Amino acid sequence: MIARLRDRLARLLGARVPALQVGALCVDDTGRVLLVTSRDTRRWIIPKGWPMPGRSLAQAALQEAWEEAGVRGRAEERRLGRYRYDKRQPQGFSIPVDVQVFLIRVEGLADDYPERGQRNREWLTPVEAAARVAEPRLARLIRRLAA
Repeated sequence: MIARLRDRLARLLGARVPALQVGALCVDDTGRVLLVTSRDTRRWIIPKGWPMPGRSLAQAALQEAWEEAGVRGRAEERRLGRYRYDKRQPQGFSIPVDVQVFLIRVEGLADDYPERGQRNREWLTPVEAAARVAEPRLARLIRRLAA
């Protein structure tokens, strides 16, 4: 309810309301976290993308994990958390994005997947992964896995 009020107030005041993306926090059975690099800046991130018609937000996050990292696994439907970042656009400006993060239990990794060759992927401990990502709220979500 608070989020709806905030968004309504932002629209009334003419402020930019963040776009919605879904993120996949991929974890294996030992507790390691899978990070990938972004295609343009090569920063370490979690797989993320836009919601998809006909899929829950968690299932869209699982699809992004497949496309960006070759992940096969199970998505938890309950949101783990959220963070915000500014997504750079080809026109040279950025838009604010609210990322809803879902936990993905990784059951396997494919060698051949849609964005293979466009990104690197690496397994890290939660502490190592948190140190690699640029977004402080995402780092906090990842560090919670180590507790």
